Amino acid sequence: MSDCCTPGHAHAPTLTLAPPPAAPPASRVARQLLTLPGGSFLMGTDDPEGFPADAEGPIREVTVEPFRIAATAVTNAQFATFAKATGYTTEAERFGFSFTFGAFLADEVAAVSPPVAAVPWWRAVEGASWRHPEGPGSHVTDRQNHPVVHVSWHDAQAYCAWSGTRLPTEAEWEYAARGGLEQRRYPWGDELMPDGRHMCNIWQGEFPVLNTGADGYVSTAPVNSFRPNGFGLYNTVGNVWEWCADWFDPAEETSRAMRGGSYLCHDSYCNRYRVAARSSNTPDSSTGNIGFRVAAGPA
Repeated sequence: MSDCCTPGHAHAPTLTLAPPPAAPPASRVARQLLTLPGGSFLMGTDDPEGFPADAEGPIREVTVEPFRIAATAVTNAQFATFAKATGYTTEAERFGFSFTFGAFLADEVAAVSPPVAAVPWWRAVEGASWRHPEGPGSHVTDRQNHPVVHVSWHDAQAYCAWSGTRLPTEAEWEYAARGGLEQRRYPWGDELMPDGRHMCNIWQGEFPVLNTGADGYVSTAPVNSFRPNGFGLYNTVGNVWEWCADWFDPAEETSRAMRGGSYLCHDSYCNRYRVAARSSNTPDSSTGNIGFRVAAGPA
């Protein structure tokens, strides 16, 4: 099911990555993280709306040490600071293409961007990257506070090395995303829209043909949109998938875990905007709905 959420570079050539540059002194990124107390919590779910094949369950008690984590996903502005300081080139820029939701493309870009087999709403777009999310002619000038996208797991690791941070483990991510609520479906409770209020950025309408944007967005939203959870984290579900440190299946070690769902998730097809939901992609893959947030510690 991962291809429906985020197509990947399963057959792309291997790239040799340059060593990440040294972290700047007294990293501002690390200093701005929230400190969480850690402890034991019930991880996973047996939710009938879940996907057993994704190994969302069984529910088990997990203990995490105190750690620090970002309140938001890394923004375009933050990633631009990193890229400018280091000259880093993302894997999408090196491959020369990335995957973008087809409805976002200009007609002339769509005409030369082949659809992905079995999930034709995804297009392989030459020139698509974090700087140009919809390919040539697009830019992030007016999206500085939106999450950076078209970044691979390797790209996220390079940013972490520079900023003196790391990716959260899946256990840390889920603990943080729950915001102190035990075994709730979402970071705010079990009801998707309490009192009719939109709480996250997901697909509204009929997937994949009509997104009404009823929640205010059809693509990415600013990273601090909607209400934060009980720990002060924003957009832990919806908006963009977030890379985690772990392998999706430790026995295979082929794909890295991602959490949180994205603006393309809809209950008719991919309701992975639940806290316990999981997905994966190869560590060299990038799409227009994958980003990341950073962590550090133990505190």
